[in-house]
Amino acid sequence: MKKIELLAPAKTADIGIEAIRHGADAVYIGASSWGARAAARNSVEDIGRLVQYAHLFKAKVYVTVNTLLYEKEMQEVERLIWQLYEIGTDALIIQDLRILSLRLPPIPLHASTQMDNRTPEKVQMLAELGFPQVVLARELTIEEIARIHQQCPDTKLEVFVHGALCVCLSGRCNASEALYRRSANRGECAQVCRMAFDLLADGRPVIHSKHLLSLKDNCQLDHLEELLLAGASSLKIEGRLKDVDYVKNVTAAYSQALDKVIAKYPKRFCRASSGKVHLKFEPNVRKSFNRGFVKDVSQPDANIDTPKSMGEPLTPQMRLHNGDGLCYIDKGKLVGFRVNNVATFHPVKGVQYYRNQDQEWDKMLAKPSAERKISVSIDVHEDHINMTDEDGVTASLPIHASFDLAHTYQTANIQQQLSRLGNTIFDAKNVNVHLKKNYFIPASILSNWRRTLTEQLMAERIKTYPQEQQTHTPTQLETTIPFEITHNTAEPVMTCKYCIRRQLSMCLKEPATPHHLKTKPLALRLSNGTTFSLEFDCKNCLMKLYLQ
Repeated sequence: MKKIELLAPAKTADIGIEAIRHGADAVYIGASSWGARAAARNSVEDIGRLVQYAHLFKAKVYVTVNTLLYEKEMQEVERLIWQLYEIGTDALIIQDLRILSLRLPPIPLHASTQMDNRTPEKVQMLAELGFPQVVLARELTIEEIARIHQQCPDTKLEVFVHGALCVCLSGRCNASEALYRRSANRGECAQVCRMAFDLLADGRPVIHSKHLLSLKDNCQLDHLEELLLAGASSLKIEGRLKDVDYVKNVTAAYSQALDKVIAKYPKRFCRASSGKVHLKFEPNVRKSFNRGFVKDVSQPDANIDTPKSMGEPLTPQMRLHNGDGLCYIDKGKLVGFRVNNVATFHPVKGVQYYRNQDQEWDKMLAKPSAERKISVSIDVHEDHINMTDEDGVTASLPIHASFDLAHTYQTANIQQQLSRLGNTIFDAKNVNVHLKKNYFIPASILSNWRRTLTEQLMAERIKTYPQEQQTHTPTQLETTIPFEITHNTAEPVMTCKYCIRRQLSMCLKEPATPHHLKTKPLALRLSNGTTFSLEFDCKNCLMKLYLQ
């Protein structure tokens, strides 16, 4: 049976804990340095705290060391990797293959999407280098994922299912470095793609101040079954800079959807971690940050009016609350406001409003919003008591005391007392009393048994956690010199599957579509005058931007 993991982002250890509590089978988090989100850094000690919590549920923790590295940093990187291994980190997500030349501990390595993993040949090469899991490029179709799986059946395929989409092929964006010396491949992306541009045709502006490269977001909630059948084994939510409310809501939504798919294929798929999630709310991904959702990640479209969150479309059936935030598009610009008094708010006819802040929703998510419980069975015998969890891990406690016989039937009382597992991570599915006589056992003793067993079982789960290991032999590989060093002006600063011509109904592969700009050379210009020429590789459906 194939284990499927839902992989959630964690800006901090506490957010990672909430991700697991709301249904994640694994989380990925940045360390103190060399993560592709420089603003999401965590100490080794904090990551260790997350690891301890995750492993109770057999959930995994992956740490990102997924930036390009400079030679002077390699020794420090090696030291960090050893520290991460020693606290029990399950795997590292890396971009720079020169890490393979280091003296590494036996920790699995996953190939970051920043390696631009789009073909079976690339994934096969990474598998031969020892990568058990590869993070695929965001823009692949179901068919392309299936083809990779068919040719690389033993490699775990990690697929992005939700969150922001990069306009460029993964790892192929040099715009931030070229303009501001802030490398996206060093975790310091300035998000040039979210800025406003003028579109130039033959050097003359034809569209003014639009977010022409700002893609809508990814949402694969309705396609999880297709992804699993295509060969995906890890479903990844983007968002290591997102707040805890976002992670709670989106993780819960995908966990619910994944459970439904697995229930349809009970002999083919199962969840990769333990426990059952009990939610105190109904997830809704439109209530969390989103720019609208693309219809097809292989041919993504942009929200050219705004790079900000649109939220959920307002309908007549939706109930507003005082303090809610609404927005709408007016003359191509996003306008936002707060509803101070619902009674006096009158929508303008014909205007589509969006709610991008729901006060009651925010209050609800600010409270504890989920519990995750591991089922246990408790068996009381004459000389010992056992607590066995759903994974077969057992804690046992000998019984040395002797008890008086009771005047009333005691089995129901013993079952009730032992099943009160309260705020622990366990939930008593069965309490079986195998006593030969009707003993009276004081509540204080039953409470002590219950407390001792839960502590022992938690310790036993950590002790028996199936830590995966992978041996490494230092390997020197020839790698290309990165743009961050060469600043080669002949290289495109962006290479994209997204196409402005397609976005604006000027696709050259559709000659029947009339447009007066189809034959004119196009360029993009920022407000500071920086201009990018556009090159269209229609055969491969790629668009390239060059800095003029």
